Formats: sequence, structure tokens, C-alpha cells
Amino acid sequence: MKRTALLLLSAMLLLGACAARQGIEIRDAWARPSTQGMNSAVYFVIQNHSAETDELVGAASDAAEAVEIHESKMEGDVMTMSRVESIALEPSAKVEFEPGGYHVMLIGLKQDLKTGDEIQIVLQFRNSPDLTVTAAVKDSNGMQGMEDHSP
Repeated sequence: MKRTALLLLSAMLLLGACAARQGIEIRDAWARPSTQGMNSAVYFVIQNHSAETDELVGAASDAAEAVEIHESKMEGDVMTMSRVESIALEPSAKVEFEPGGYHVMLIGLKQDLKTGDEIQIVLQFRNSPDLTVTAAVKDSNGMQGMEDHSP
């Protein structure tokens, strides 16, 4: 009897783990260290597990005076950065927010962000509920010289 119950429990756990994900998923969120009054950026992977198109339309955080969605890209030999009003999330699409690409810009930090700290940001969507994400502050290997870039 115990063996049957154990097998049933194991099967239920496996089926639960294999269940299709729904909605918007955010993973691997991290932020660059910086000092109060300066800027930082938050990076993550966003995936739309829904069958419907959605859109990331904004972000907020108590850690900064202003929060904007930005995109960095190379134009010729120059790295440029510009504000993005929204990012389309097609069904099953995955968008990576990473150094040199999309990021959530934290403008005018209200506190120092030190390696090992955590901050929260709220991501706002056109069709899905807002998601609160915790981002670990990590060293930004390869991003030296970008610490105070401004919008």
C-alpha cells in the first residue's frame, strides 16, 4: 500500500512539473551595482507562455526617481541608448534584457546598490497583471565604463 501511494505521489509531482506554464514569466533578474544619485540597469529574461500577444509597457521601482525601458545598440562604431515605449511579446516569445540590448533603466538611485543587495521592480503589461520581480545586485562583468550612462 505504501508503495502504491508513493508511486501515485511521484506521478502527481512529475505531472505538475510538466504542466504547461501560463502567462508571463520573468527569470534571472539582476541589477548592476551603482551609487545613490547615479543610474543602474536591471536585466532579465521575459517569456510569454500565453497564446495571446502581450506588451511590456512600463516599469516602476522604489529604488529610483524614474524607471524607463531602454534599448542599447551599436550604430556604426558608436553604442547608442534610447527609450522604448513598449516591447511586444508574441505568444511563446522570449525576450532577453541584457547588457548591450534591452534593459530597465533606474534613473537617480535613491540608495546605493551593492553586490549582494536585492531590489524590487514592478513590470507593467498591456494585458497581463503587473509582476513584481526581485533582482539581485551583481557585478556587471564586461560593462565597465557604462555605470553612469544616462537616458
